[in-house]
Amino acid sequence: MRPDSSHTAAAAAWQGRSVLVTGGLGFIGSTLARRLCDLGAEVTVLDSLLPQYGGNRYNINGYEDRLHIDTSDLRDSAALEGLLNGKDIIFNLAGQTSHLDSMHDPETDLAINVIAQLRLLEACRKRAPKVRLVYASTRQLYGKPLVLPVDESHPIDPVDVNGINKLSAEMYHLLYAKVYDLSACVLRLTNTIGPRMRIRDARQTFVGIWIRQLLEGRPIEVWGGEQLRDFNDVEDVVDAMLLAAIDRNLPPVPFNLGSDEVISLVDLAKLMIELHGSGDLVVTPYPEERKKIDIGDYYSCYDRFRSASGWQPSRSLRHSLQSTLAYYGENLCRYA
Repeated sequence: MRPDSSHTAAAAAWQGRSVLVTGGLGFIGSTLARRLCDLGAEVTVLDSLLPQYGGNRYNINGYEDRLHIDTSDLRDSAALEGLLNGKDIIFNLAGQTSHLDSMHDPETDLAINVIAQLRLLEACRKRAPKVRLVYASTRQLYGKPLVLPVDESHPIDPVDVNGINKLSAEMYHLLYAKVYDLSACVLRLTNTIGPRMRIRDARQTFVGIWIRQLLEGRPIEVWGGEQLRDFNDVEDVVDAMLLAAIDRNLPPVPFNLGSDEVISLVDLAKLMIELHGSGDLVVTPYPEERKKIDIGDYYSCYDRFRSASGWQPSRSLRHSLQSTLAYYGENLCRYA
């Protein structure tokens, strides 16, 4: 089923399916949970709502009565006991995403991004061996690209603790698929943007803090500026995840997501100012602490996943930025 299939066909595939979304009150998780509810799935979201991470109850505004919320911590093995019963599909999005936080506090990053992931896999192996798992990995594990665009054959060379731990979790998912016959798929996400992203700080994505700066009338602070990036709209990422969940014939290998639109950071800031209708930017040197873990230019080749599933992004960068700016223009106080 391609992402442009009819709503009726999509709903038939999801009607009545029991689904768990870890990290389900965060940016991508909540967008996915809302879509699943609209498709007729029975949705449980797991999110610890720790303030330094991305969970926000307002992300499911209007859907509170259509899904079940569990605020347990994925690091708590006992919390998984009842959550897995009868689940058909698990979208595993829970994680610590801040690269700088992972360097300041590597043990917490390890606990969330590796140990908790391993406990979830063990629980699935013992209590839900027929479940389908979709794991949200990251392009960060490639490190500084040697060639562009980056495909899945590119060497793995993480530049920070977060990348190492996300790679470990990814490898655990693929190992359990191969050794224990757990049905798993790994998607390596590039920069994802859209409504409900974290904008309080740069822990989740630099675009989030840029949006806050722009809407509060402050200059967008661009570090460096010439770095090239690609971006996916969160709804395109949700399309990819739904396809990965339904198609159990996808091989247990990592798949890149990505975009054919590539833009420099300074041009991205200029586009945001244009779409907002006002604003300014200031280009500054990369902070020394950040420079050490910056990956330079990056954009993905997603041919492997396109060939396997038919997925490709359908929403332009301009569209994504317009919808995101409009959302926070109305809801800034809920996030800032």
